Amino acid sequence: MPDDLILRDHLALERTHLANERTLLAYLRTSIFLLTSGLSILRLEVLAPLTTLGYGLLILSGLFLTVGLYRFVAHRKKIDQYYRNLPQQ
Repeated sequence: MPDDLILRDHLALERTHLANERTLLAYLRTSIFLLTSGLSILRLEVLAPLTTLGYGLLILSGLFLTVGLYRFVAHRKKIDQYYRNLPQQ
């Protein structure tokens, strides 16, 4: 029922959706940083003793991406359910 909202509530809904997307982008940025760091450690011969750290960063990268996507979808469902359950005006 977002079409039935007054302007203030509609704008609040948009801000909430944008904040949720911004959080997803932060998770994605962190995941990419961990991925590139892990790959750099694995590819550089100078850092060969740190291969365990490199693999750990690759695993963390996937974990951050998974958690970020899960949280994005979960919060989006909660937001949509909340605004669907508002009383009609």
